[in-house]
Amino acid sequence: MTDETTDDLMEATYRALCKHGYAELTMQDIAAESTKSKGTLHYHFESKQDLLESFLEYLLTQFEERTETVPGETPTEKLHEFLDELLTPSDEDSAEEFRTAMLEIKAQSPYNEAYREQLSEFDTALHERIAGLIADGIEAGELHDAIEPDETADFLVTLFHGAQTRAAAVDRSPERTKQYVHGYIDDALRADDSSGAGSTRPDRETEADR
Repeated sequence: MTDETTDDLMEATYRALCKHGYAELTMQDIAAESTKSKGTLHYHFESKQDLLESFLEYLLTQFEERTETVPGETPTEKLHEFLDELLTPSDEDSAEEFRTAMLEIKAQSPYNEAYREQLSEFDTALHERIAGLIADGIEAGELHDAIEPDETADFLVTLFHGAQTRAAAVDRSPERTKQYVHGYIDDALRADDSSGAGSTRPDRETEADR
């Protein structure tokens, strides 16, 4: 399958899943959102299940690529920016669709081993990324050396998943959660001798500021 065909089918699956939901989704719904025919879908994928497993892999790969590089000159600045992008991406329309699609897939993961394994790999990669930034911050003397990177990363990953689910389920913007996260980093994680340097949270206007 060419990259062009893959992108077309995956983006069509994205739109159809957000529009119809997991339970009602059909191959015809996906074909209707695509430039390809239903026959093309069945040529590349044996079933809706097979297609959605590929879609989840595609979705998580796209997410990881989007957050692979974050700005910032110090580990703490990068931690702020990384969490900022996780909770309130610059492309909010795409973020809303991502949250909706992920919620639909997550709801099926207790009954689908393939979904569960892919989501577990994504969770682990997210945890390792945050834990690495925290460890770098400790080594640089910016964060308390008493902080346990793995435990702190576990808390932040759990918070991220909760904020994503809440935003998709009850339309509660993660904006306020993001502000508390930045405060948590600056007030609870920063080393005492670096507190005088001031906040390193991203200088971005938020709903709370408006």
